[in-house]
This record gives sequence, C-alpha cells and structure tokens, in this order.
Amino acid sequence: MTTRMITGSAVPLLQVISRGSPMSLEDSGRIIPLFYLFSSLFSHSLISIHDNEFFGDPMEGAGQRPSSLMPFTLEELVVLSRCLRDACLGIIKLAYPETRPEVREEYATAFQSVGVRTSAEVQQCVQAEQKRWVQLFKVITTLVKMLKSRDTRRSFCPPNHWLSEQEDIRADKVPQLYVPAARHAWRFRRMGRIGPLQSTLDVGVESPPLSVSEERQLAVLTELPFVVPFEERVKIFQRLIYADKQEVQGDGPFLDGINVTIRRNYIYEDAYDKLSPENEPDLKKRIRVHLLNAHGLDEAGIDGGGIFREFLNELLKSGFNPNQGFFKTTNEGLLYPNPAARMLVGDSFARHYYFLGRMLGKALYENMLVELPFAGFFLSKLLGTSADVDIHHLASLDPEVYRNLLFLKSYEGDVEELGLNFTVVNNDLGEAQVVELKSGGKDIPVTSANRIAYIHLVADYRLNRQIRQHCLAFRQGLANVVNLEWLRMFDQQEIQVLISGAQVPISLEDLKSFTNYSGALPLLRAPSARTRRRCPFSRGRRVPSPAVPRQW
Repeated sequence: MTTRMITGSAVPLLQVISRGSPMSLEDSGRIIPLFYLFSSLFSHSLISIHDNEFFGDPMEGAGQRPSSLMPFTLEELVVLSRCLRDACLGIIKLAYPETRPEVREEYATAFQSVGVRTSAEVQQCVQAEQKRWVQLFKVITTLVKMLKSRDTRRSFCPPNHWLSEQEDIRADKVPQLYVPAARHAWRFRRMGRIGPLQSTLDVGVESPPLSVSEERQLAVLTELPFVVPFEERVKIFQRLIYADKQEVQGDGPFLDGINVTIRRNYIYEDAYDKLSPENEPDLKKRIRVHLLNAHGLDEAGIDGGGIFREFLNELLKSGFNPNQGFFKTTNEGLLYPNPAARMLVGDSFARHYYFLGRMLGKALYENMLVELPFAGFFLSKLLGTSADVDIHHLASLDPEVYRNLLFLKSYEGDVEELGLNFTVVNNDLGEAQVVELKSGGKDIPVTSANRIAYIHLVADYRLNRQIRQHCLAFRQGLANVVNLEWLRMFDQQEIQVLISGAQVPISLEDLKSFTNYSGALPLLRAPSARTRRRCPFSRGRRVPSPAVPRQW
C-alpha cells in the first residue's frame, strides 16, 4: 500500500507513518483500518500461543513450526517488530508536531464532500480522525509490548534490536523532565493527543510547560521505554528520585525527619508498628534509627545513614524470609506472595504487604541494593495489571502445572476421560480446599471444546486471583514511596537489577581501578625466624634460643 509523494515517487504508507509525516485523509482512511485489524488479530492470537509453540518444539525438528500456530518465522518477526516499533515512534511525532497547523484546506474539502458544512462539524470530524490514530497507537503498542515480552523471556531478536536510532534520549539532555510539574505529569501522561492535525484531547490534567522535543521524550519514556538504553533510563530514574528527594529531605543530613527506636531482636515487629502509615505517613523523609541490643541497652553510634541502611537491609531480609510466612519461593528460589498468608495472620494480612511494599520502595528511593530475588510474574504484576500476566508466566511459578496444561492443550485423546472439571484444589497448611474456577465449575467437565478456557482460568487463578489482594496492597505500598510510572520504564528483569544489582562475576581488576587508598599505615615485614631467636621479646613473651637451657 503506497502513496504518491510530491516528487512523483511511490512510498509505502507504513514508511510515511514511521517518518512521522502527515498524510492525507484518503491515505489514513486506507492504512488505519487495515493496520488496526492486523495488530488486533495478531495480538489476540499471541495470547493463546504458548512459548514452546511460539519458538517451535525442538522435538519436531530443527526450525519446524506448525503453520496453524504461528504465521511468521522468527526471522520475519524480527523485521515485523522493527517496523511496528518505528510506526509507534512515528505516531508519537504526529502527536507532537514541530508546528501547530490549522485544519488544512484538503481536509475541509474532503469533509464538505460528504456533507459536512460548518466549521464546527469539520472540527468534530477532525477529532474523530485523531481518535482513530489514538486507537491505532494503542493497539500497535500492545502488540509491540507482547513481542518485547516474549523476547525478554527468551531472546529471538539480535542484541540492541529494540533500541531506536531515531530517539537520542539521555539523562543529561532532559533536565525539564525533573521539575515538579513534569514529575507530576508522569502519573497521568499517556497518549492523550494524536494525529497530523493536532488538537488537544482531554487527559484530565493540565500539561506542564514542556517543549515539543520534551513532550515526545516523555511520551516515549511512558509508552515505549525499551527503545532507550537501560543505562540511560537508570540515570533518568535516579535523577527523578534525586529531584524528588531534594524537595522532601533537603541537603542537611540532620534536618527534620523520622526518628525511631528499634529492638534488634524485634526488627520487623517494631518497624511494622512505628513506621506504619498512621504513625509515619511520609516515608520519603530521612529516617534515623536508634538500635537497642538483645539486653535492651543502647547501641553506640549516631545514625548518619549507615545505621539506617543496616536496619533496612535486616528488615527486608526478615520481612521477605519465607519463614515469616508472607512470601514463598518457587522451585528456583524466587520470591512471590504466599497465598495462605491470610490463614497465618488473619484479615490484617494486606497491611503487612502494604508495609513491605513501602519498605522496598524506600530501598529504591534511597538507591540501596538488597538481595531479594523475586519471581518474574510478581514483578510484572507490580508494573502492570492482571492482563499483563498470563499463562506464559505460569512456568516461573509452577513448571509442573504449566507442563500439564500444555499437555492438556495438545492432548489428542478424549479429554473427558481425564476426569477434569472447572475446579482447582489448594493444599494450604495441610488443609485441602476445592475452589471453583467459574460458577458451578464442579459440575462442568473439561472437554475438547472448552479446554482452552479451562487452561486460561487455571493460569488466571494461580497468577492473579489467588494473590490479587496481596499484590494490590504491596503495589499500593510501593507507590506510596516511588512513582510507579517511573518504575514502568523498566521490564521485570530490569527491575530486579534495580533491586538487587546485576548478576555478573566480580572483576578484581575493575575493583582495583576504582579503589582509592588513603591514610594507610606502612606495611611492616614480619621478622624472620633467626631474628625472633635473637629478640626473645619480639612476640611479647620469652622465647628461649636453642642454645639456652630449658629451665629458662
């Protein structure tokens, strides 16, 4: 599908979109419906295509994939994903043009040809056209993010594939994004205005005074952050935190803040009480900790930051310890909320998850690394919604259940003979509980016709419904300290790096090159054995020489 340029050459409409160039009403009417339909259908099909089907089962032969499951090869997907990425970036350019043109004459003529006469009617048609661009952008970004999620779980694209040469977003080039008005806009800024004719649609908040370039950069960071290098996004995140911290804490280390006394043997219990939302609603303030030892005596030291960091590290270790009961571990030792937490602490369990979310947020806010390996699906839930976590994440929670569901999907025999129904059985604390996946599920057998629905209901229950309240409370606590929109610049693997650091070998040469020694005493060489015999007091006691009688 092409269009004629001024030079007379034919250019694909997809290329016009990728450039961010305005197009005629006729051209947009041709490309938008087809592009929207393709993206919607492909996104919908990807939901039911599992990772082993997406990449092809190696047992079926190298490079072979059932055509009924996946319409594209991996090589074609690499090209397709690049085109989709560039189309999204082009629509962002259309949303925020360098100039603000009025309705062009060709648009007015086109609308008048179909019976639109007044300027108000023309403007309504223009806004309807722009809304179609908004809808197209949303469905394309959904598809791009799904492909990016697949590539994150198991890479099929070359290195740096998702980075865009069109966008040169660097932390030191976007200072306007760190001012209070712009930081506030991150909470609400989504693609609210779109289209080559450019008019403002209602987004619920007044836009901060940003330039066109900064508007585009903010749109990219909120909608397609993965086109920006990870290192630059980390720097942007740290600068956002620093700017926010300057407003709350200031520069003085001993200015007004939160002072708490904690018993070392009861770190979690005391912190849960004294740092609760009722007692300390704003954890962004500087916290100074006074520790009491096991005997109730004061531990020496004034907290200039080090004692607090030790306290927070020990608190997080205690709170996320599976023995505490709030979190469990997968077969790979990764943490996720314990579905049986309500049975352990009663109806107040959500308050504990809110508290732990705040504490993790405080660690991120203070740029502090903690050794907490989280399950990927749990981090995905913190960053998005339940719709962002599907059956593909079940493998990280329970590989056995995931394999059984895949077996059921491809089972060629009579499914009813398996004796399944729309229920699951929970075995928490030795107590078996049958839960219906849908109303009357215990009386609904699983058949070949409804097994796909059963598979997705099981995955939804394990990943979403069973721990919905836990994750909601945890996410609310996290958002109480750190803006979630800032964290959404990262995927689940990158968030894990922010929390715990990268899992890379230690380089001694790197440590040596970045270490500065000062104030060290000169190294004294230990005396030889002969010297020690000559100097019997060199080690603080009499050491007789072999020639001296033993009675010495």
